[in-house]
Amino acid sequence: MVLKVINSILILFSVYMGFKHGWGMVSADPKMLEMFGKWGMSKHAIIIFGAVGIFATVLILFPRTFFLGNFITAGSLLLIVALCLQQRDFKTALIELPFMILPLVMIYLKHPLAK
Repeated sequence: MVLKVINSILILFSVYMGFKHGWGMVSADPKMLEMFGKWGMSKHAIIIFGAVGIFATVLILFPRTFFLGNFITAGSLLLIVALCLQQRDFKTALIELPFMILPLVMIYLKHPLAK
């Protein structure tokens, strides 16, 4: 029971962060454009990346698509960490690591409403 409550809190946090950052990318927030622009991503690529992030966040909410949503989220965060490391931006890479581990922990704990 306690693990289900913890996982529910993790899901809510992940959904909030996914929508927040996804919407920032889709709406072409200048901070997002600057961050992704230094890795050579165009504005349209950033918008598509944000839309995929929002889509993955929606998938997390449902037990049948929970794994896929977390898998896409972990993959996109792995891409961000790799791009940070390529540019030797270790500070940002270290900041992103806990957020990359979060979907993997949620996959391990499984969806709280799953059978």
